[in-house]
Amino acid sequence: MPEKTVFQRIIDREIPAEIVYEDDRSLAFRDIHPAAPVHVIVIPKQPIATVDDIAEADEALVGHLFVVMRTIAARLGLANGYRVVVNCGRDAGQVVMHLHFHLLGGREFGWPPG
Repeated sequence: MPEKTVFQRIIDREIPAEIVYEDDRSLAFRDIHPAAPVHVIVIPKQPIATVDDIAEADEALVGHLFVVMRTIAARLGLANGYRVVVNCGRDAGQVVMHLHFHLLGGREFGWPPG
């Protein structure tokens, strides 16, 4: 059996996290190394490794995650805007192989990103 990712260990409450949102399909918590004043990681509870591993059957789940991000942004007062980032694979900077979205806000962002 593959080793649990750090995100699965957070879902299973084996590792503490500052949770800002949870429902039956998703979990969101503050990043421990924030890149902005607001930096929340949003994950599905269902293990999906990367964007490339999203199946057609996951369409409703992925849509749900975007609704969750909108809800969190509103709760955290990000009325002036926010950025959602997802990395796919090691070359893109994905370190944890569990699909996750970075919800960033609380400051202006430049373009193009890093």
